[in-house]
Amino acid sequence: MKNNQLHILAFGAHADDVEIGMGGTIAKFAAEGKQIGICDLTDAELSSNGTVSLRKEEAARAAALLGVRVRTSLGMPDRGLLLHEEYIRKIAGVIRTYKPSIVFAPYYEDRHPDHGNCAKLVEEAVFSAGIKNFQTENGLAAHRVERVYFYMINGFHKPDFTVDISGFIAPKLASLRAYKSQFEKTAQSVETPLVNGYIETVEARERMFGKLVGVSYAEGFITKVPMLIDRDLIGE
Repeated sequence: MKNNQLHILAFGAHADDVEIGMGGTIAKFAAEGKQIGICDLTDAELSSNGTVSLRKEEAARAAALLGVRVRTSLGMPDRGLLLHEEYIRKIAGVIRTYKPSIVFAPYYEDRHPDHGNCAKLVEEAVFSAGIKNFQTENGLAAHRVERVYFYMINGFHKPDFTVDISGFIAPKLASLRAYKSQFEKTAQSVETPLVNGYIETVEARERMFGKLVGVSYAEGFITKVPMLIDRDLIGE
């Protein structure tokens, strides 16, 4: 890969979104030498637990555990991820900076509106980033992403495809536990779904997806376009 070019760029509305949905997949491909980046759209300043500075420390720790090459935040307003042209330009600028082959975003059906809005913004930005005459703040040339896939955060949906993460469930769970402010219940914690067995729920989901495809653990993904399989369709 050239300079700061990435194989995979995963977007999340908040730090920990990407880890919840595809931490195992990131760890797996990072171990294979793939260059991977995470871009958090907001600093999660409205989180019931933790602070912005603490969340940033936790996000950096989680990214290191997964082997992420670069992590950045665009500082957009938490609970304010509306379909604004300014936000689309910023995201498109990130795409042009890192020139990923594949982009991931949250699945648009989720109980948290920010996750669905993140998906919409990323889709718009992916399209715009590939248009020659579309201008971004950094003035970089157009870049066309090959594929966009969606990971699940709070939902349990029928996946279009799965990735075997049996050998990488440990780093995924470790990356989630790095967010102690979000997932660890203390005397000072505000009661949220995240501090009441959330990590165990995520692990159970990945175990269930794994059972569906005959492995120990798997992460599920959604795609809006058909996937082309031209090899290994029939095993030996």
